[in-house]
Amino acid sequence: MQFADLAFPTPTREGLAERHATIMALVGSDRAAALVAFDKARRDYDSWSALVHLRFSQDTTNAAAKAAREYADALAPYGTELETAVKRRLLDDPDRAGLEALAGAHTVRLWANDITTFDPAIAGDLEEESKLSARYTELLATARFEIEGESVNLAGLAPYAEDPIRATRHEAERLRWAFFAEHRDEFDAIYDAMVKLRHGMAQKLGDETFTALAYRRMRRLDYGPADVARYREEVLTHVVPLVETILDRRRASNGWDSLCYWDEAFMDPAGNPKPIGDHDTLVAAAETMFDRMDPRLADFYRTLRDGGFMDLKNRPTKAGGGFCTSFPSVGTPFIFANFNGTHHDIGVFTHEMGHAFQAWESRDQPGIDQLWPTMESAEIHSMGLEFLTHPQMGLLVGDRAADRFRTMHLVGSLSFLPYGVCVDHFQHEVYAHPEATPAERHAMWQKLERLYMPWTYYGDLKHPAMGGRWQAKQHIYNGPFYYIDYTLALCCAMQFWVRSRQDFGAALDAYVALCARGGSMPFSGLVESAGLISPFKPGALADVVREAQSFLDA
Repeated sequence: MQFADLAFPTPTREGLAERHATIMALVGSDRAAALVAFDKARRDYDSWSALVHLRFSQDTTNAAAKAAREYADALAPYGTELETAVKRRLLDDPDRAGLEALAGAHTVRLWANDITTFDPAIAGDLEEESKLSARYTELLATARFEIEGESVNLAGLAPYAEDPIRATRHEAERLRWAFFAEHRDEFDAIYDAMVKLRHGMAQKLGDETFTALAYRRMRRLDYGPADVARYREEVLTHVVPLVETILDRRRASNGWDSLCYWDEAFMDPAGNPKPIGDHDTLVAAAETMFDRMDPRLADFYRTLRDGGFMDLKNRPTKAGGGFCTSFPSVGTPFIFANFNGTHHDIGVFTHEMGHAFQAWESRDQPGIDQLWPTMESAEIHSMGLEFLTHPQMGLLVGDRAADRFRTMHLVGSLSFLPYGVCVDHFQHEVYAHPEATPAERHAMWQKLERLYMPWTYYGDLKHPAMGGRWQAKQHIYNGPFYYIDYTLALCCAMQFWVRSRQDFGAALDAYVALCARGGSMPFSGLVESAGLISPFKPGALADVVREAQSFLDA
């Protein structure tokens, strides 16, 4: 299969209505046939939508791609309305046991959750939410910087932010935050509109605030805000002191009077290990890496590479970040990234490869709802593969730098946990107080940053020092409450790392088996099925941190 050959029919309101009317008619006469038709309709629609949004991300200035994305965003609420109507009709049948036998008990629970997240009354709000999200993405894509004779975008600025020369790192951060300061009012206006819009949608659906609706939109069936709050306390207790110690050691080893914000990404006195070569070199080395790890990974990687299902090069008009998307009608996922010559190229590649491998392994799950798990589970696959590739890291950074990379990745993972829970806590505060002004939101961030990252010192970087750092985190705008997922998954992924150091083959087999389960269970069930300890259980994080500290002190 070649990505270049992919094409999915563009749906229309009339066509969708007709197709779903047929499904509704089947519900009353042949429920099994209705479920098959419903699944096929959703796979077709999701495949088309994924391709449209991917094309826009590949070139945010392409007029045709932008128009197609705007059409898809406008159509999405109507598609959701039709899909929700079918779910309601299926759930209205008193024979719930029969439905569960056909569709699966977990799927039925998901549908019962889903129908609480949509009503025709919010259709226009959902379209407006998509438009605001696109405005944010497009604004980020306009960023251009001149540094050391080069013209770069936000992704291209990253190598300078990790440069061994301290003045260069400072200049990179000065340029980055000058862009956000210049557009501060626009970033604030977009987010203010998003918060008020989401709060309004929640109230239309009967919720007091957006938080409860957001958890349901994320399909979190087996835990809630109280569980997450306790987990944040675990990070505060077990991880924050360790990271503070690690960073102070770094300050001392470099002879700095103070550790500045532009020093945090510079983790290795010898210079952060970089990929051994450019995009083509890294893509070729990855083949050898996966060949050495496991034939299942190797065969899948060649499927992606040879089929053109990867877009990893940074381009001026490309959307920032990295992600994995999929086309459920064909089963082959796609990896999107922006290589910039830093160790992040390896991180984002192995991370998105983990998502893609899970999508591939679970492609034969019986229904579309079981192809992907909820995001905190999905991030176990991505972060898990980051750690499972550790033994082969010499292929990507060179043998001399491999140990340094492994240490840097572990330290970076530990350092991420406080930031990750800070992003989550911030959003809980924001949506608990939707009436807050932009200035009050910046103050919220400052307060939480001092709690979770007390070491952070911005020096003369006025915008983040005034509480504006959160504006650079795309998830806060485009994926509300989708961030604690990374920290929960990291707790689990590091357990795979611990197990792999004891028995790599057994750890990899457990990882592959977890990938194949896809979304057939909620988070707690998937974690238990892999023999992992839930992050919500006391001691899970403490044990992982203890192992990490032992490794770093060795």
